[in-house]
Amino acid sequence: MRLMRWDADPLWASVYDWTVEHPIAGGMAWRVGVHSDLGLLYRAAGETGLLEAGSRVLDVPCGGGVALRGVWPGQGLDYVATDISPAMLERTRALAERHGVADQVTTTIADVGDLPFDDGSFDRVVTLTGLHCFPDPARAVAELTRVLRPGGVLLGSALLNDTGLRFEPMRRAGRLAGLMGPGCTGPELVTWLGDGGVDDVRLTRSGALGYVRGTKRDA
Repeated sequence: MRLMRWDADPLWASVYDWTVEHPIAGGMAWRVGVHSDLGLLYRAAGETGLLEAGSRVLDVPCGGGVALRGVWPGQGLDYVATDISPAMLERTRALAERHGVADQVTTTIADVGDLPFDDGSFDRVVTLTGLHCFPDPARAVAELTRVLRPGGVLLGSALLNDTGLRFEPMRRAGRLAGLMGPGCTGPELVTWLGDGGVDDVRLTRSGALGYVRGTKRDA
């Protein structure tokens, strides 16, 4: 389940990481480019900092490690950062070193459509700004919910297909460039999460993006 452009390290990935690491300039770029509040991404990533020691977290696709900004030194997490790009995993490891959390982070190459993890093996699944890149988003969501334990929380964000015609040129350009897959609408995403056992899904729209948070029901 691969988009070949993401097997490497496309320029857009570095641009994205730069915008997140520079809140003022990046926040302006997000407002102009996708009409979205970058603060929502910071808050989603920041939730990881509230987890107790021993919690197991899956971050997929980790990209350059954007979601790591929520992890703090000495927190005692088992944080698994997964991507299909060795270059992105290298950047994630470097960022973890700079933030002093490398002892909590394991990086591994994996396809989100066939994750090499047992059912219910993570307390938290984080998938920030990646779902729209997958060639089969429904299958990806099925895998993300499969590895989440009952009572665990899934947090994610994606460029959605039902955010208005003004964003359609961006979506089409992304697909032509091999950087975006078919994507999905907000209701489709909520339905897929429900099919995977994730209830109480909260969908927050911000420009072209949608943020979701839900809890997996007990078996």
